Amino acid sequence: MTTTLRDVCSTGWITNETPDAVVLFFHGFGSNEQDLSGLAPALGLDLPWASLRAPLELGNGRAAWFEIATPGAPDAAPVQEATAAIWAWIEENVDPATRIIPVGFSQGGLMASQLLRTRPERVIAPVILGGFVLGATQPGDEVLRENLPAVFWGRGAVDRVIAPVAITRTTEFLPTHSTLIEKVYPGLAHGINAAELDDVRDFITAQLGAEVAAGA
Repeated sequence: MTTTLRDVCSTGWITNETPDAVVLFFHGFGSNEQDLSGLAPALGLDLPWASLRAPLELGNGRAAWFEIATPGAPDAAPVQEATAAIWAWIEENVDPATRIIPVGFSQGGLMASQLLRTRPERVIAPVILGGFVLGATQPGDEVLRENLPAVFWGRGAVDRVIAPVAITRTTEFLPTHSTLIEKVYPGLAHGINAAELDDVRDFITAQLGAEVAAGA
């Protein structure tokens, strides 16, 4: 698996200025870096953003962060390898003083949670959409248990793609390791709707505002 991730970035991305935060989008299994980039205008955030392509090539323009062996219970090693690849991209492309706002869908939601669980000091306002968390303990879990950072977890009420065991695991983990905002959207399957995007925008805006207020 290569550690050089392809990306699409907002116009200007990061110029000479060092932004307080940037948004990173992580697509789901079988998609690519073009997918979630379309969320940026809908969220209306005045922040630089980048959408990363997962390192595992599936052919026909499709990619994945890790293979699906047992649905809802991925092996830890390939997930950790993908996590390391994302951090390598961040180290090359983002100033160390800039916080990361990870927004991921499905498999990408798991990757968003991985950034929080591996380097919580770099992450603010993580967003998990139709996703779940890894079962294996991660380096930042104890810090999360102590600090309880805000996390948004949104999912469809009729999502039949994510295995129930993954939902149960996430339901048990997030309330003890975060200040969780959980939203379940009636009638939504494995996707993202306008109401969820509105909630995500409000969540990120509130967390950025709280960060500014705390530093004032």
